[in-house]
Amino acid sequence: MQTPFKRHLPVNGTFNIRDLGGYATAEGETRWRRVLRADGLHRLDEDGMATLVNEGVTTVIDLRHSGELVHQPNPFSANPAVAYHNVSLFDSLAPSLDHDGDVLYALYVMALAERQGAIKQVLTIIADAPEGVVLFHCTAGKDRTGIISALLLAIAGVQAELIAEDYSLTADMIAPMVEDIIADAVSRGGNVDQFRPMLASNYETMAATINHIVGTYGSPDAYLSQHVGLDAATIEQLRDRLTGEA
Repeated sequence: MQTPFKRHLPVNGTFNIRDLGGYATAEGETRWRRVLRADGLHRLDEDGMATLVNEGVTTVIDLRHSGELVHQPNPFSANPAVAYHNVSLFDSLAPSLDHDGDVLYALYVMALAERQGAIKQVLTIIADAPEGVVLFHCTAGKDRTGIISALLLAIAGVQAELIAEDYSLTADMIAPMVEDIIADAVSRGGNVDQFRPMLASNYETMAATINHIVGTYGSPDAYLSQHVGLDAATIEQLRDRLTGEA
């Protein structure tokens, strides 16, 4: 039976809102309109927010740091229609931009090792969220959002190849906003040549990240239970949110 939903949810003021539904698992597929991943919401007007609320969004998790919130405030932070949370996933974390290899892979490995408390906080909010759609986002909807998406899909039983494909979809989605992101970085003293590789979204980067989780921690579930500190009940709540019956 054909689903009425599509991967990309177009909303004026955004570029990269995507549904994590419809991905194959061993026992079926992830459910539509349970969890959305997104880019920045600071461009949304009242109509844009209403569109998301009408799609069922009841929880918004902003993964950006405090400086980003000041520079580009989240309109949902003052919207009583949703439960708004801010968890700075990377905080001041940053890889060396002189890194010879894949700078994003280095960033993700660092985040998995050093930001486990924040990862636990985000995933616990998702597990405990009230009925409705959970939307989490950062600026481009790629790095911080990508890590949380990968862990959620892994919990749901989605194969690594599909998780990496989901990550790589961002490249085309954010193409219209890349130059604006670069201009903003330059205005704050960034180096264009060093910053541009940070905007990539290559399949190989996420595939390598998942391989790192398996090789270093044993499996995504082992990483979350033994290193992040999620208990079995919370992991099951997350799995049920993505795959369980309504």
